[in-house]
Amino acid sequence: MSYIRELAKELIEVDLPIATSPVASYKSFQISAEGILFISGQLPMKDGELMLSGIIGEDLSIEEGQICARQCAINILSQLDKYIDENGGRIVKILQLTGFVACNKTFTSHPQVINGASDFLNNVLGDSGQHSRQAVGVPSLPLNAPVEISAIVEIKA
Repeated sequence: MSYIRELAKELIEVDLPIATSPVASYKSFQISAEGILFISGQLPMKDGELMLSGIIGEDLSIEEGQICARQCAINILSQLDKYIDENGGRIVKILQLTGFVACNKTFTSHPQVINGASDFLNNVLGDSGQHSRQAVGVPSLPLNAPVEISAIVEIKA
């Protein structure tokens, strides 16, 4: 069991899912020569399907959006786990999250929704989970997902 899986299991009693493959023409992650890992946008997929779908503030509440954002963060950790399992290394720091929230033009609680991911990563990774962030509202996301989050992570070999 990888140390990422152990942390998630021990600290917050979460079993990380196996990282999924991309659904289109892109890679799930890409590493730079400097050890910066870029993780493609993760949807709130659980057991092979979206947890919830729709527009935050219309079809779904902020709290439901936070639950979806947390699942995106779980899926980010799964991608990190896959990378480290295949290539070795350790997480130094989550540098940045970019969170997209499907919402209408009057919705303004994007940061509160993406807090679901930020709080989760901070709880699991402590100081290494502290990150900069964007929270952006968009009219739609792939598969009618309510949230999508990508990450930039520093890895040490």
